[in-house]
Amino acid sequence: MSNTNWLALGATTLLLCLPALSDQDKVARGKYLVDEVGKCQECHTPRLDTGAFDTSKWMKGAVLNVAPIRPIRGWHKAAPDITPGGKLWEKWTEPALRKYMQTGLTPKGGKSDAPMPTYKLSAEDADAVVEYLKTLK
Repeated sequence: MSNTNWLALGATTLLLCLPALSDQDKVARGKYLVDEVGKCQECHTPRLDTGAFDTSKWMKGAVLNVAPIRPIRGWHKAAPDITPGGKLWEKWTEPALRKYMQTGLTPKGGKSDAPMPTYKLSAEDADAVVEYLKTLK
């Protein structure tokens, strides 16, 4: 067996032996992806007069403080509440949110309007994001 085959076998064995993320680890991963990678709070959390985030309304939706120089069709002036108490969770199911995070497609099969970027996360990362969002009040 070549060195490459042994390396592949060893890596596969290691991956199979790794434990699945605990619920706590999954939420922590989702928080990292939402807050640090996606920076979702930039649009979905309102700001105080000082410019700081209003942490009492974390991800509760906000009027955007950015606009395109030229008109962009479908541009939204506000970001929705993405906490479980928001309307998004009334319209979409958890599986739909997970699918959206993996494909960038809404439950109706379309893409989100600007300025929402299209995310294409792995199933594990999409699950972690949804699990984190479920913890928000």
